[in-house]
Amino acid sequence: MSSLPAPVLDRRLSVAPMLDWTDRHCRYFLRLLSRYTLLYTEMVTTGALIHGERERFLGFDPAEHPIALQLGGSDPQDMARCARMGADRGYDEININVGCPSDRVQNGRFGACLMAEPRLVADCVAAMKDAVAVPVTVKTRIGIDDRDSYGELLAFAGAVTDAGCDALVVHARKAWLAGLSPKENRDIPPLRYDVVEQLKRDLPNQTIAINGGIKTLDETKRFLETLDGVMIGREAYHNPWILAEADRLIFGDARRAPTRNEVLDAFLPYVERELARGTPLSAMSRHILGLFQGQPGARAWRRHLSEQAHRPGAGTEVLTAKLPPEPRP
Repeated sequence: MSSLPAPVLDRRLSVAPMLDWTDRHCRYFLRLLSRYTLLYTEMVTTGALIHGERERFLGFDPAEHPIALQLGGSDPQDMARCARMGADRGYDEININVGCPSDRVQNGRFGACLMAEPRLVADCVAAMKDAVAVPVTVKTRIGIDDRDSYGELLAFAGAVTDAGCDALVVHARKAWLAGLSPKENRDIPPLRYDVVEQLKRDLPNQTIAINGGIKTLDETKRFLETLDGVMIGREAYHNPWILAEADRLIFGDARRAPTRNEVLDAFLPYVERELARGTPLSAMSRHILGLFQGQPGARAWRRHLSEQAHRPGAGTEVLTAKLPPEPRP
């Protein structure tokens, strides 16, 4: 797949940035399921890029295109500097995290707490737009704490749009910055899809994608009737097979979707290359546990991978042993 030209960035479907999940191994695997779905990195802080191991945080395989780098930060100069690093490295989009509600993120003055500072986020967008030629986007919530009126959301969206933001990805839940954990913030605040759809009506020229609780391509198609894009999160990780029909159903590519076994076979050369570089098998196998989700024999295969992948010297034979039978068409 890596020998094929990279598809043009298309926002109709994307997989959310997810901490500890959407690393480069996960993204390579997901790309084998869909050529067009836009993939996002885990959030990378500006401090990590400026002071840390840059290649560790920015490295990716060319097969992962189209791919967006998500940054966490709030200093316009630092954000511009890191956006330039990402663009120079070849990312197709740079995204600003204005949605994560964790205490650690708040203490660093980025994530969802920035919804209270629309002018600062707009300044970051403007600085990043001056620094790079690739799109600069913002991922946000519909509100935080008691600052959850539609007027405040519209003012925030308007400010970043005026600054040049190329697209908004809106998680259709507010975030409670105190009292709820990040996990609880993904489930407890009610979903308000109507708010995101209203935002699109009020900002018709802004590209707006919706995120939060969406689990199927049928739902995706319905949202695409009123919005520009859909971002799927945890469901795409736990049940990645939903992406296998995305190219046909969402992007109009009539080519046959791969089978599960074909996806696994295509993943093996990548695994072998990474093993040769010293990457442990478990760092890659953990991302494919959902490949046979819902199929007879899937549980035994997952258990086998979980038990064997951590063993010293474990290789690709672990991935192909105890495979569930391929479902009939």
